[in-house]
Amino acid sequence: MTPALLPRPIGGLAALAAAALMLAACANSGPSSATAAAPSPAQAASAAAAADTLAPNANLHVEGIPPVPRSLVQAVDKYTDFRGHGFVDWHPGKREMLVTHRPAGGSTPQLFRVASPLAEPERLTDFADPVTSAQYEPLEGKYIVFERASGGNEVNQLYRMALDTRETTLLTDPDQRHNLETWLHEKRGVASRLLYTSVPLDRTAAGGARPTIDTTLWLIDPLQPAARRKVTELPGGGWNAASVSWDNKQVALTNYVSANESQIWLLDLATGKRRQLLPAPGSKGRATHLAAGFSRDNKALFFTSDRAGEFNELQRVDLASRKITRVTNHISWDVAGSSLSEDGRLAALNVNEDGQGKLHLIDTRSLKEVNVPALPAGNLGGLHFHPKRGELAFGLNGSAGPSQIYSLDPASGKVEQWTRAYAPAGVDPTRFAPQQLVRWKSFDGRTISGLLTLPPARFGGKRPVLINIHGGPEGQSQFGFLNRNNYFIEEMGIAMIQPNVRGSTGYGKTFLALDNGMQREDSVKDIGALIDWIATQPNLDASRIVVVGGSYGGYMSLAVSTNYADRIAGSIDVVGISHFVTFLNNTESYRRDLRRVEYGDERDPAMKAFLDKISPLTNAARITKPLFVVQGRNDPRVPWTEAEQIVQRARANGTPVWYLRAENEGHGFQRKENADYQFYATVLFLKDTLKLP
Repeated sequence: MTPALLPRPIGGLAALAAAALMLAACANSGPSSATAAAPSPAQAASAAAAADTLAPNANLHVEGIPPVPRSLVQAVDKYTDFRGHGFVDWHPGKREMLVTHRPAGGSTPQLFRVASPLAEPERLTDFADPVTSAQYEPLEGKYIVFERASGGNEVNQLYRMALDTRETTLLTDPDQRHNLETWLHEKRGVASRLLYTSVPLDRTAAGGARPTIDTTLWLIDPLQPAARRKVTELPGGGWNAASVSWDNKQVALTNYVSANESQIWLLDLATGKRRQLLPAPGSKGRATHLAAGFSRDNKALFFTSDRAGEFNELQRVDLASRKITRVTNHISWDVAGSSLSEDGRLAALNVNEDGQGKLHLIDTRSLKEVNVPALPAGNLGGLHFHPKRGELAFGLNGSAGPSQIYSLDPASGKVEQWTRAYAPAGVDPTRFAPQQLVRWKSFDGRTISGLLTLPPARFGGKRPVLINIHGGPEGQSQFGFLNRNNYFIEEMGIAMIQPNVRGSTGYGKTFLALDNGMQREDSVKDIGALIDWIATQPNLDASRIVVVGGSYGGYMSLAVSTNYADRIAGSIDVVGISHFVTFLNNTESYRRDLRRVEYGDERDPAMKAFLDKISPLTNAARITKPLFVVQGRNDPRVPWTEAEQIVQRARANGTPVWYLRAENEGHGFQRKENADYQFYATVLFLKDTLKLP
C-alpha cells in the first residue's frame, strides 16, 4: 500500500518511530503503485478507518483513548474557536494599548497593538509559545519588554522589542526564572529603568540536598542590559515589587507567605536595605497585605488587606506614623484588584461580589465613593488607568461571549469599546444559558455555593451532571464565559456545576482557611454534600455524574473518585496532584515552601503520615469508575510523574484509564491543537461514561 493509505500513528516518540519504519518499508516495497498488488480487504478497511479518524499530533502521547471520529471534530469545531482579548498595557502618551489575543489560525495568544477604539489589532509577536505579559517603555513607548517561557515550563525570560523594527533582544539569564515587575518614574532625557525579579532553578539530583531559594531584585536599563544592577537578595520565592515611590527612593515589596498571609516591606532603592511595614513586627495573627501604590506626596501607601475583618479592604497607611485608615470597610466583599490614577486622585477597584466583579471608584482625598456610570453586562476583569489621559481600561466577559476591552473616562462618564470578540460561524453565544448561583448545606451545616448552568429546554428528562472543580486551592469559580464547555451544555444536554468548596477565595478569610492542613478532606466532603443536593433536584440525574478538575481541582476529582466511587460515573484529572508527599518533593523549588504552608509540611512525620493517608495514590484501589488523566510533560507545578503514577496504580484495579500527555505543554494545555484534541477526547469520555448518544 502507498504511504497515503497508512494508518496515522498514535503519537509520541515510539509512534513516530513506528511510522518511520512503515514508511521505509513502503519505500523499499518494490514495484510502483501502478504495478503493485491491490490492497487486501483488511488493508482497505484499515485505510478507510484511518481516513475517518483524527490522529493526535506528534507531541501527544495517547493511551487507552479510542480513535476520534472526524465527524465529531466537525461537529465540535465551531465551539473551539472563540477568541477574546485581554488588556496588557497603555501606551505612555498615545491613546493606544497592548492586548493579548489568539489570532485566526493561531495556536497561542500573542501581543497586539490597538491604535484606537475598535481599530484592527496589529500583531506584534509571533511565537509558538504564548506571550501575555508586557509593558511599554514608560517615557516614549518606543519599545516594549515582554515575558516568554518555553513549552509550558514557566521559566520566564524577559525580552525587549523595538516597535519600529520588531527586533527582539533577550535581556535575562536563561538558567533562571524571571518576572517583569515595574518601572521607575524617570524624567525625559533619563534612561528608563525597570525592576525585575529572578529565582534560580533547582538542578539538584534526586535525593540531594536542596539549596535555599532566594529572590534577586534587579534594576536594568533594557537598552543596556549588561549594566544591570543587583538591588538586593530577598529570602524565599514569594516576593514581588508592587510599586515605586514617585521620588524613586522606595519600593513597596509584597512577600506572599500563603493565601492567608502576606507582608509589605519598604526597600531603600539606593542601599538595598528593607524594613517591614505591615504587619508591624511582632504583631499577632495572620492577615493578607498587598501593596497597591504610593500617594503622590510619597507620605502614604494604599494597600488591600483583611487585617480588620473577613474581607480584603482598600486601606491607607501613613508611612511616618503607621496610622491606618480603612477606606472600603463599608463593602462586605473582597477588593480583588485595584489601579491608582497617575495624578493620585482616583482608585479603581474590582470588588468580587459572590463571584461577579463589580467596578467601584474611590476619591483618594475624601476617601468616598464616586458614582460609576452604567457599564455593559459582564464580569469585570483587569483595571488599568492610562498614565497621562486618566482613562480606565477594563475587561468584561459573560455567558454571551469571551472577554472584550472597554475604557471609561471618569470625568465624562463615557464608556467606549476597544475590541470585538470573535465567535465562529454557526454558533450564537448570546443564546448560551447564563450561570445561576446555587447553595447547599455541607456535612457540618456550613453553606457552600456554586454556579449551575442548565442545558436548553429541548433536552427533556433528568440531565446528567458535570461537576467542574477549580484549582488553587484558593481559586474561585466566577461568572463568565464558559468557552468550549458550552458544547457540553448546548449540544450534549449536560448540566454543569462549578462548586466553590471551602478554601475558595471570595467568601472571607475564615472560609479560605477551612481546608488547610489536617482539614484537607473537608473540602472533598463538600462535593459529597453537593452530590446529595443533586439527588434532590427534579431536573438533575444523580446516577450520571462525572467530576472534572484541573491542578488542585485535579486532586479533588481524584479524591472524589476514591471517596465516592459508588456515586459517580467517572472522573477527569487534569494536571492534578495524586500524592501530596511526592508532589511536595518534586514541585519546582521556588514553589515548595509556599505549598507547604497550604498543604502541610511533609518533613514533619505526623503531617507526612496524614498526607500519605489522604492521597489518592494511596487509596487508588478504590478507583473503580473510568478515569481520564491529562498532563503536560513540562509542568513545573504538578510534575508529570503525578499523572504517571496514578495511571499505573488505577489500571492495576482493572479500571478503564485514558491518558493524554503533551510533550510540549506544562500546567494545562495552551496550544490550540493540543487543547482541541483534549476536548475531543473529553467529549468521547463523557459520551461513554454518561451513556449519551
